[in-house]
Amino acid sequence: MSQLFYYTPANGDWNKALPIGNGKLGAMIFGEEHEEHFQLNEDSVWFGTKRNRNNADARKNLEKIRELILNEKISEAENLCKYALSGTPQSQHSYQTLGDVYFDFCGVRKNTKDFKRTLDLSTAIHTSKVTDADTGFSYEIETFADFDTNCIAAHFTSTNPDGLSLAASLQRGSFYEATTHTDDTLLISGRLGGGDETFCAGMRFVISDGIQTGMGEHLLAEHSSSITVLLTAATTFRHKNPEEAVKESLKKAAFIPYERLKEKHIKEYRSYFDRMHLSLPYDSSLDALPTDERLARIDKEHPDNGLINTYFDFGRYLLISSSRGDCLPANLQGIWNDSLSAPWGSKFTININTEMNYWPALSCRLADCEKPLFTHMLRMLENGKQTAKEMYDCRGFVAHHNTDLWGDTAPQDIYIPATYWVMGGAWLATHIWNYYSYTKDLDFLKEMYPFLRECVAFFMDFLIEVNGELVTCPSVSPENTYIMKDGTQGRLSYGVTMDNEILHELFDHFEKSSTLLQETDIDFCQRAKETAKKLPKIKIGKHGQIMEWMKDYDEAEPGHRHISHLWALHPAFQITPDNTPDLCDAAKITLQRRLSKGGGHTGWGRAWIMNMYARLWDGENAYKQLLLLFSNSTLPNLFDTHPPFQIDGNFGSIAAIAEMLLQSREDKTIFLPALPSAWQNGFVEGICGRENICYDIRWNKGVLTDVTLHAGSDTSITLSYKDKEKRLTLQEGETLSVSF
Repeated sequence: MSQLFYYTPANGDWNKALPIGNGKLGAMIFGEEHEEHFQLNEDSVWFGTKRNRNNADARKNLEKIRELILNEKISEAENLCKYALSGTPQSQHSYQTLGDVYFDFCGVRKNTKDFKRTLDLSTAIHTSKVTDADTGFSYEIETFADFDTNCIAAHFTSTNPDGLSLAASLQRGSFYEATTHTDDTLLISGRLGGGDETFCAGMRFVISDGIQTGMGEHLLAEHSSSITVLLTAATTFRHKNPEEAVKESLKKAAFIPYERLKEKHIKEYRSYFDRMHLSLPYDSSLDALPTDERLARIDKEHPDNGLINTYFDFGRYLLISSSRGDCLPANLQGIWNDSLSAPWGSKFTININTEMNYWPALSCRLADCEKPLFTHMLRMLENGKQTAKEMYDCRGFVAHHNTDLWGDTAPQDIYIPATYWVMGGAWLATHIWNYYSYTKDLDFLKEMYPFLRECVAFFMDFLIEVNGELVTCPSVSPENTYIMKDGTQGRLSYGVTMDNEILHELFDHFEKSSTLLQETDIDFCQRAKETAKKLPKIKIGKHGQIMEWMKDYDEAEPGHRHISHLWALHPAFQITPDNTPDLCDAAKITLQRRLSKGGGHTGWGRAWIMNMYARLWDGENAYKQLLLLFSNSTLPNLFDTHPPFQIDGNFGSIAAIAEMLLQSREDKTIFLPALPSAWQNGFVEGICGRENICYDIRWNKGVLTDVTLHAGSDTSITLSYKDKEKRLTLQEGETLSVSF
């Protein structure tokens, strides 16, 4: 059942409200009984303006910091980093809420019954229904975020023969200066902090009959058979005149009859949603339970594959709703944030969170939903080249562990376990080849190649040689702390394992891309190859675990939320059960040690662990982590929580579900590698692998029964199931059924 539904209102609790979005615009719909409330977002509503935060003192202190680290004077190095390597100012700006809309039903709906609110994931329409217990009249609101008009549409109807009366106000807690209205349109506008950045938000009533007027901060309608409320917003990030852009969007939507607008919306949305379908058989009697009750009951003793189907659809719904078209990438909260000062600024955190947001995009047939990320990476490019030059005296591009609306690349905060990490841009760069290997889009690879090349250029200059190996210095293992033999706790280090793993991937992707695109700078390519040969290999430590740092330190937090040194296991394929069994055993020990000490206590951390167990072909433990995600890190509206709400866990967990069913490596595609016993039967249609191939997969009693391939390009591929392999050659447009 592709819907969330509830018999109780949100009662002012944002974590019980339900999300809609079209990429740029988002709303959390509270679904209240007596007075409705929408909390609104627009993806470019950020405080402040673009700045150069590069620390001018970095270059002249970099060698001193390196010397201190290599001589194990870690406390001195960390203190010097605070002054010399922190951004100036130290922090980037924050994403913000746009505001709120409050709907007053003008005296009706005071005594209600039969309340229900529903979010239909197959149509992206929220519906709330209620009956007035005194009169028996019913009231319904349908709401969706339309992509084509860039408007949120809320359609109010009632069985009351006297029609509807409605008063609506558009508000923002602060940071707005003006409210204006006509009889059918209300606008609020203001500045977004420093500089000339401004915003405008607008609301328009379209009534079937009756009377409407604007008054103060409200629009009012009386005795109308139906009322459609249209909402939109714009900022100077995209528009020279946000107010004119808002008026134009509202006008465009207002001239489309509601049913036609709804029909167009559903068709556009379903062009994404219908590409894939997961079906795990379940007890359909559970469909009578509202979503919050199903969430509360699911565990090993109370399985509910139906809720897993819904949760998987919800994750795809969230990605479509927060990252499509020419919007910004999904941030820490997608687009749904109710604060003027959001947790962690609701930025793009690129030491895992932003990357995790896009883990399901390729496998779940939503590759075009990743395009906003790549557009933003190109927005970062010139900033990162400036940071590389001004702070490190290096060629190329660098970004640290956060970026913002303007593509800022300087270090963020003064937080030693995370701030002085130069790998954020490199991790993002690994998405480029992965996207190409799934889509075979050569034009895309050509467009993004400069980003990849500039990343490589930076590290060719930045890496230093220690004991014959080229290593990063300074760096950290996000966001962990080690203990030296004398008891000193440190965060700064050199050549940390995660860095080495990312760099192996980066240089490998560069070599493949440069060969494919026939790079003409042969000397540069040769130097890149020589650099890659000197990168450190993965090491196994005293506990049989994957070592996290160059030395086999103990950890201050053995149950730390990041498991950065297993990056080679996931998202990379550098550690696999069939090719590197010894490293796989070490990865298992690493996970067991973390979990035994409380690891996985954040939603996104649990999602990452799910993916790691899937890569270890351990379906039972991957499924166990999914159940723990439901019980410990999932809010009543199915949002993931860190806590508080972060959307990365939603995306990471559905990526893991896909990984349990199909793993697509460059050497082969593996079917049902981590199928848990709880999923004995089922099918998935439209799951994607590399070489631009989509698969329909069916299994029965835990055994693969049918596979159908749909080739989007000419290709040859190796398929694997258990101990059997098949090598196939396909032509573009070919459909082929295969059995094992």
